[in-house]
Amino acid sequence: MAEQDVIELLMAQHGQIRDLFDEVEQAPPDKVEAAFGRLTRMLSVHETAEEEIVHPYARRKLDNGQGVVADRLHEENRAKRLLLDLHNDGVDHPRFWERLAELRTAVQAHARGEERYEFTRLRAHTSTAERRAMGAAVRAAESLAPVRPHPGTESATKNLLLGTPLAVMDRARELIRKALGKV
Repeated sequence: MAEQDVIELLMAQHGQIRDLFDEVEQAPPDKVEAAFGRLTRMLSVHETAEEEIVHPYARRKLDNGQGVVADRLHEENRAKRLLLDLHNDGVDHPRFWERLAELRTAVQAHARGEERYEFTRLRAHTSTAERRAMGAAVRAAESLAPVRPHPGTESATKNLLLGTPLAVMDRARELIRKALGKV
């Protein structure tokens, strides 16, 4: 498989995330939990990889990179907190649909911010080879990323220190839930 430009990869994932929100919203009642689980996993893995690979690079490469990334991290933390609350309360919570709509709005605003303020500028200040290397690094980071939201780990350092142990715990929890027939 050819290496993929990191910006193309992440923008394609933004599209997949929009599709997963649609899937949750359109799922029959007995399929909502599984669809929401797929959305949770995608958002968690996607954000962790951005935090470990893309944001540190943007801080170094972009004029006012610190400010651009700080705004994105603030948005990510808010979305992670919303996602964690939804995940912890479950799909049967009386406010699930209302809070899912709030999460969708927050995630879409965050994606637009990344695409407009971070990705566009990264494309202008990096070479094709750099973006392909970052794409490969994002794929590697995703394979080790936690599959549940962990607010407060928005820095590359915290993700690297805590991410792998959290990922192991998250994935073990998933296996146990699956073995118990709980999706």
